[in-house]
Amino acid sequence: MAVFTPVSPSALARFLQDYDVGELISLHGLADGVENTNYLVETTPQRLILTLFEGRVRGEDVPWYLGAMNFLAAQGIPCPVALPRRDGSLSGTLRGRPATLVTFLNGAAIETITPDSCGQVGAFLARLHLAAAAHQPPRANSMNLAAWQQLIGRVGAQADSLRPGLAQELAAELDFAATQWPLGLPAGFVHGDLFPDNLFFQDGRISGVIDFYFACHELWLYDLAVCLNAWCFDQQHRYDPARGAALLDGYHSVRPLTAAEQQAFPTLARVAALRFIATRLHDWFFTPPDAAVKRKDPLEYAAKLAFHRSAGTLRAYGWQPEETVPVPV
Repeated sequence: MAVFTPVSPSALARFLQDYDVGELISLHGLADGVENTNYLVETTPQRLILTLFEGRVRGEDVPWYLGAMNFLAAQGIPCPVALPRRDGSLSGTLRGRPATLVTFLNGAAIETITPDSCGQVGAFLARLHLAAAAHQPPRANSMNLAAWQQLIGRVGAQADSLRPGLAQELAAELDFAATQWPLGLPAGFVHGDLFPDNLFFQDGRISGVIDFYFACHELWLYDLAVCLNAWCFDQQHRYDPARGAALLDGYHSVRPLTAAEQQAFPTLARVAALRFIATRLHDWFFTPPDAAVKRKDPLEYAAKLAFHRSAGTLRAYGWQPEETVPVPV
């Protein structure tokens, strides 16, 4: 979450007239994250989250995201519910941007990541995948390889100002992703961005998941690889095998990974790291200087990428499943 677009109380009060949510008491900008503008909104009966969708989220995709979120909530996944406007739609326009109000979730992002919390994350992600299996229609991944190529291409040789030789390294990684992306693996709805700040805990247990604005139809294993990159490295960007094994165990206990998925995991972990280098690199150079948001270091994911290049099998991740699930015929 972040604040790119300022919203005044008077503008928000006018926006709220199209909802049955009571009178505005206060709004507070939320500065975590890098994608959309978010505010905590308090009205006479409740607390809500206001989201204004910035440039990376296309306005025509917003109804799909919100509908998917409401679908998941109906399946028992603890996620925000997009509130309907008086005309039945789930979003409107505020400050020239698509905007929505969603319910507030209790809990907070975890402060200390442990193998136990990683095990919970893995099992939760598998449950989310299975719960969303019937969601329709599917949505193509807008943050795909072509998007990474465009973002990294826009940065170009500027990448070398972060680390000499980085631009050439990323070009080679883009070639790797284009030729090695696995085909034919189980796929369906994915969250696409399940970082620690997008998952809430309360009393040591997962209490909610937010920020579905990279959700799409993609390989389930890719979503798991995104999680491993986000949850299983320490503050010095070193891989933690205890966390990684717990994450993979947790997922495998709910939706067992096929033999083909197990073989492909190191490749997808590598390309998932590249995906976040692409967006972080772009934002590092092109985030507006007056945006109330902290840029995230692209070199964090360059370090993770270096680990994945050295890992050839799941054993390098500290995990070996007790049983191998055959590839479905």
